[in-house]
Amino acid sequence: MRMRFNKDDSGQALVEMSFGFIIMCVFVFGAIDFGRAIYDSEVMKNLAGEGSAMGAQGTQLPTVVQNVVNYAGADIDIKNKGCVIGTQVTNQGGSPPVLAITAQTSICGITVASKIGCVSGQAGCHSSNPTLPAGASAALAAEPTGSILTITEVYLNFSPITPIAGLMKGNLLPSQMYAVAYY
Repeated sequence: MRMRFNKDDSGQALVEMSFGFIIMCVFVFGAIDFGRAIYDSEVMKNLAGEGSAMGAQGTQLPTVVQNVVNYAGADIDIKNKGCVIGTQVTNQGGSPPVLAITAQTSICGITVASKIGCVSGQAGCHSSNPTLPAGASAALAAEPTGSILTITEVYLNFSPITPIAGLMKGNLLPSQMYAVAYY
């Protein structure tokens, strides 16, 4: 009787193991894509900071943008899946001080628009008034006329690599990431 009882339960372990395996795969695949998203986000923050720091040290804006794209390398592939936009905002003096976007350069593999603004005279640009955080605007306005604030924006279209994360993409993982730094 004991032998017969064990034979009847032999399929139970297989069913439990299959459910456990599915749950484990969901956690592992989710961890892989969430880890990649966090890594990409941190790399983008560092790239934006480095770009703005180079601009603040006097490096020309086209060189800054090209260096940021080069520094990104193949890890996050900004050249094909993202965009780097470098913008310079200048204190043009006056009372109250007038801040204007005086230069902008980008290298893009995707179509995006700067959240800061555009250079007056560019196609589709109606105003060179920058959209800056209050602290950045106040800091530049307090500087002497002709002072420049360099802003680096980095965009990346994120794509999960596992099938589980692809199912969750709309709800949990970003489809486009953004990082910005002001110096």
